[in-house]
Amino acid sequence: MKFCSECGSQVSVKIPEGDNRERHVCTDCGVIHYINPRIIAGTLPVYEGKVLLCRRAIEPRKGYWTLPAGFMENGETTAQAAARETIEEAEAEVDLHGLYTVFNLPHISQVYMFFRGEVIEGKYGVGVESLETQLFEEQDIPWNELAFPTIYRTLKLYFEDRKTEQYPVRIEDLQPPYRKH
Repeated sequence: MKFCSECGSQVSVKIPEGDNRERHVCTDCGVIHYINPRIIAGTLPVYEGKVLLCRRAIEPRKGYWTLPAGFMENGETTAQAAARETIEEAEAEVDLHGLYTVFNLPHISQVYMFFRGEVIEGKYGVGVESLETQLFEEQDIPWNELAFPTIYRTLKLYFEDRKTEQYPVRIEDLQPPYRKH
């Protein structure tokens, strides 16, 4: 950030009085600009025991498989963001069954939140951010072609938890190098 979004003057990076970390502070009007982590909300959509995945049509990781997810917008809840992203990427409406995984990625200032969901009437398609979508049995998941560690971990946890039909909320911190559990 170089310029203040309030008055257009230059900003400097310094620790404001009463704070404990560097912030972007306007040199003219004094506004403190807080740059906070981004929230990515998505779903683990399932239909008849199969998981719905999307092959990414956009960077990063274009061509790799993912769960439908994306940045939360202002004015929506995390559940609304997850449902919206599922419609946008997989043209699927989902009946959400609650928060399932939360991943903190402090090294890139992101928080991922995935909700378990059932694909309503098994209807899905290919959204503008996807090359294709497909329902997968566990053994058919393209494990080596998954876009992100958060997707890999969510799927691994899901198939592990499905054995007992107990789906606790899982919260993990992910830092590189990523280890496959």
